[in-house]
Amino acid sequence: MKILVLGAGVVGTAAAYYLASDGHDVTVIERHPAAARGTSQSNAGLVSPGDATAWASPAALKTFLRALYNHDLGIKVRLRFDPYFLAWSLRFLRQCTQARLRANSQVKLRLALYSRDCINAISADTGIHYDERKKGILYFFRSQRSLDTGTDNYRYLAEHGLPIEIVGRDRLVELEPGLAGVREKIAGGVYSPIDQTGDSSQFTQNLAAHAAEKLGVKFLYGTTVEGLDIEGDRVRAVMTSAGPVACDAVVISMGPESGLLGRRYGIDLPIYPVKGYTATVPLDDESKGPTMGGADEDQLIAYSRLGNRLRLASTAEFTGFDRTHRPGDFAAMFRTGNDLFPGAFDEKKAVLWAGLRPMMPNSVPVIGQARYRNLYLDTGHGHVGWTMACGSGKFLADMVAGRKPEIDPQGLLYRN
Repeated sequence: MKILVLGAGVVGTAAAYYLASDGHDVTVIERHPAAARGTSQSNAGLVSPGDATAWASPAALKTFLRALYNHDLGIKVRLRFDPYFLAWSLRFLRQCTQARLRANSQVKLRLALYSRDCINAISADTGIHYDERKKGILYFFRSQRSLDTGTDNYRYLAEHGLPIEIVGRDRLVELEPGLAGVREKIAGGVYSPIDQTGDSSQFTQNLAAHAAEKLGVKFLYGTTVEGLDIEGDRVRAVMTSAGPVACDAVVISMGPESGLLGRRYGIDLPIYPVKGYTATVPLDDESKGPTMGGADEDQLIAYSRLGNRLRLASTAEFTGFDRTHRPGDFAAMFRTGNDLFPGAFDEKKAVLWAGLRPMMPNSVPVIGQARYRNLYLDTGHGHVGWTMACGSGKFLADMVAGRKPEIDPQGLLYRN
């Protein structure tokens, strides 16, 4: 089949790789001049099944409501007239029960564990590298109170297949010597040994190059998707800034823009853009930086070691499709970074970035056939999109091929 994949982020590129590996004639349409220039350009760098807990929860409900008037929180909500945000919020609030939290987290964990294996298999099969480190991730808490309450979700994930170790400060510093200087400021945490880190942009660009050279995937960069040419129950072509492109099937993997396209054709795709910020800075003294990825759960700051660089990430801001940023947006993450790793870097050398995560109200991506017989979705991956991207691409390819998926599909298949 001739399959068009819309979007060359990590999700779309992974889907294209798996579909081309099955022998399909695959073309990827991307508005940017290269792969991984949108959401996949920069993130915390964590491949983290340990972070599979769904956002929507009873605790998130309280934080979400506080964010309406307190803009100093890690979650920021800018009130403005946005009917779609209001509709999304109502759907999000309906997911904020304990029962939905558990159900959604189980689905995310299952996909995240599978996808981690897919990432590693792709790397082994293709030989591509992406500043990867497979040393685990530490999720730590600064007070005993936050440690006692914050480990509940991790214990639940452990009951459903995630290996974890609850660690005190001595064991934590043994695992991560880079935190020795703040030992007394940390009560303890959770160590997820199978979690890992890596640069999603490097991975995506290298995978796109491999798919083009070895599998014949065509990438139409600098090409904007303008609409779908639909006849009856099928998509005949994708209308683009370069003209129509005919196809036998289409996969929508356009990140936060997926919802905009889908709604034009009656597809219930409640994806809302959630803005996140990252700073990537070279390590002036590598011995003072971290050796693995981590998350300061009280400060809501995540970090990873990418080669000789430190990646800091923070904030979930609901502000529509605004991708702008100011120096002050990064002040909190630099305070935390300097507190955790004093003397390791000079923040003046940092590359600053802000991008949009495509969030579903239940935090679960949408994968599968949508309304039209040859239209598929692989989108809405949210805050752990890098973690889940390759697993969802493999799941989609299995579906297109009519194969039994290697992962339990319960909770993953799209329902319009």
